[in-house]
Amino acid sequence: MNKRVLAFDVYGTLIDTHGVVEALTTELGDADKAHVFSQRWRDKQLEYAFRRSLMGAYARFSDCTREALEFTDRALGGRLSDVAKEHLLDLYTRLPAFPDVDAGLARFANAGVRCVAFSNGTDEAVSGLLSQAGIKARFDAVVSVDDIKRFKPDPAVYAYLRQCTESRAADTWLVSSNPFDIIGAKYAGLHAAWFRRSAEAPFDPWGDEPDMTVSDLDELADRLLQ
Repeated sequence: MNKRVLAFDVYGTLIDTHGVVEALTTELGDADKAHVFSQRWRDKQLEYAFRRSLMGAYARFSDCTREALEFTDRALGGRLSDVAKEHLLDLYTRLPAFPDVDAGLARFANAGVRCVAFSNGTDEAVSGLLSQAGIKARFDAVVSVDDIKRFKPDPAVYAYLRQCTESRAADTWLVSSNPFDIIGAKYAGLHAAWFRRSAEAPFDPWGDEPDMTVSDLDELADRLLQ
């Protein structure tokens, strides 16, 4: 059995957080405005999680998502009705997986690599999201920061990951599209692979580079399973 553990971030890495753009386009009547709204919402969602973690004022990731939606709507003109907001939040629980995910995860499972979903979301939210996307069976477990009431990239969450998987740092890989997550994992002594899902996406210039950069799960499997 392969001793390696792959811990996959969920939102933005396996699951497309911009899966709400179509609904936003309908609500706003403009595709460009919908893309701007979606990105602002995602950025604010993460900002609220970071701020709450620093303040010691933990709230569920879904609460950060709701608060970020409200802020974004206010900042961009307040055009969404309460019904529209609830619809968008419901869609956030049913976001699609990226096209490469299912087949890529299957390659790791067939090679005997333990795969876990490792997320800022609650166990319930992440399990539901992965189930509706048809990929939950590909994971050995879901590890949620909600158990310790901290958010990535707090070092405690990566220690908790290793505790849950009973893995050595040398055998543990964090796979994420979020540079802050990659840097957090490296700081905690883990290996890290950055999913650069957009060719235009920059990496934070901190000097803490990922162990590898890939564009999809197939490339990750090619490099880790060789």
